[in-house]
Amino acid sequence: MIDVAVIGSLNLDLVARCDRHPDPGETVLGTTYAEHPGGKGLNQAVAAARAGATVALLGAVGDDEPGRRLRQTGATAGVDVSRVAVSAAPTGRALIVVDDRGENSIVVVPGANAELPDGRLPAARVVLAQLEVPLASVTAAFEAARATGATTVLNPAPAQPLSPTVLALCDIVVPNEHEVELLGGVAALHGAGVGTVITTRGAAGVVVSDGTTTELAAFAVDVVDTTGAGDAFCGNLAARLAAGDDLHDAIRWAMAAGALAVGVSGAVASLPTGAATQELMALQA
Repeated sequence: MIDVAVIGSLNLDLVARCDRHPDPGETVLGTTYAEHPGGKGLNQAVAAARAGATVALLGAVGDDEPGRRLRQTGATAGVDVSRVAVSAAPTGRALIVVDDRGENSIVVVPGANAELPDGRLPAARVVLAQLEVPLASVTAAFEAARATGATTVLNPAPAQPLSPTVLALCDIVVPNEHEVELLGGVAALHGAGVGTVITTRGAAGVVVSDGTTTELAAFAVDVVDTTGAGDAFCGNLAARLAAGDDLHDAIRWAMAAGALAVGVSGAVASLPTGAATQELMALQA
């Protein structure tokens, strides 16, 4: 049995930086442009692997150079990418604009991610998914996970309506403060059967609702680029839960990893090692 199985997207991130985000109908000049490996599935799988977990990823890429690059990125990080299929559709893209405060806006073009083939993840302690791949694939993976006793963690991004049937398969849901409202609020998620809701709020910290409500303060860091911070959080949360950590201890570790991620541009490039995360936790204990 492995620690973490991830079902999710692999995208090539096309990142433009500018002083501020344009208003509707407005054009602004950018300052820099870069291309990075990304996609929430790949990001979270790499984050979990760098935290020390054994990780497998189920996804799909195109038969093209970006697809080969993304598979290699995962493999180099120690992720088992043997279940990443090669599709006739092009590899997914994420169009990302980052302003001078490090805040981002993202448009995802799914490409091959929308054609994720049926596949069985290996037995795992934690199964982690997001919503950049078909909901039917996530549902099937969580049904299989429940059958084997795995903990299921859903990062509902980008947010979409979710039926009570799907939510009842989720042990933990990790939305940001915007996504939780689009899903009807914390009470609605609990009412549908979700045991724990962890709402991430950037510099405002995290709110944990698991029978009681707990607010956890964010780590103090300088922000360069928030891209990938939520994925760092989710991947590290899954890794620490798989390692047997108490829920709140795992969340605090994940918060430190997310804080480190905002200090580096790009998604995969920003994901910290377990040693770096542990060091930040010691410095701000």
